Amino acid sequence: MISNSDPIVVIGANSFSGQDFVDLLLERGYRDVIGISRSAERGALFLKYKRHADLAKRFRYHAYDLNADKSAILGLFDRERPAAIVNFAAQSEVAPSWEHPEHWYQTNTVALALLVNHLRRQNYLKRYLHISSPEVYGTCHGTVLEGAPVKPSTPYASSKAAADALLTVYRKQFQFPLVTVRATNVYGARQQLFKIIPRTVISILSGRIVQLHGGGVAKKSYIHIRDVSRGELDVLERGDIGELYHISPTEGVAVRDVVSRIAQVMGKELSAVAENVAERPGQDAAYVIDSTKLRKKTGWRPDVTLEQGLAEVVAWVKDNWDEIKRLPHEYQHKA
Repeated sequence: MISNSDPIVVIGANSFSGQDFVDLLLERGYRDVIGISRSAERGALFLKYKRHADLAKRFRYHAYDLNADKSAILGLFDRERPAAIVNFAAQSEVAPSWEHPEHWYQTNTVALALLVNHLRRQNYLKRYLHISSPEVYGTCHGTVLEGAPVKPSTPYASSKAAADALLTVYRKQFQFPLVTVRATNVYGARQQLFKIIPRTVISILSGRIVQLHGGGVAKKSYIHIRDVSRGELDVLERGDIGELYHISPTEGVAVRDVVSRIAQVMGKELSAVAENVAERPGQDAAYVIDSTKLRKKTGWRPDVTLEQGLAEVVAWVKDNWDEIKRLPHEYQHKA
């Protein structure tokens, strides 16, 4: 088992999901948390964990790139001897993956292969939490269980499916201490500004029109970041080695309905803030994945309603508008 005195490494600690997970670890009393991300550590606007008064005593950050700094990362592992590693690092955008699929495979699969091949030879690791994606299922009908076939429909999804398969092989061959989660459409304050929910708030405040790809009819299972982090920590602490767990709400919501709800919070009508445009290549019509397995195993349930979560994002953008309005609002690819 993992104790709160064990060293834990969070790869991708500068990411939206990674920073919230670090914050939850610190909130729960973990005393030796080590963050790794490829860029310099961001500020409090995007990093919730910055709120902790004793941060310097319990958290250390290293700017290492999985592709460029392999030796430094492996050396860090062997010095710190973490009991657990949680890996959020990934090229995670779907649409841009069509332009440079090699970048997605390099980070999501090839770099991971080097890490796992090193770690399987060490004796300090008790748990490796792999962050997969429901995108590997492709378009699904009905409710999706953990045993559903993998049918990726984009380069991003196929790179994640390849990573999943690689780790599964290492689990079977070398008893690698793998646990895996697939969470649905995570959102919340501090999310990347180009994502649909913060982007909608920014567009309305800026007087710009929100583009609804395919009319926004695709259904997504939106779930608040803190609910996802709680599920991930439950799996890390209590999940069965070798198992996959879904983290999801019980139903999906069309993208256009989410945009409409944000508009209502901001005193606007959908017709005044959005327009329909062509669908993106490989867009999945819907996936609603079932999280019964996790609920039964740990008692996890989502706590934050969509209405609460959307109001939180609106408030975050408004409260920080002077800073946010000066930042890039579009996706900027880094190899």
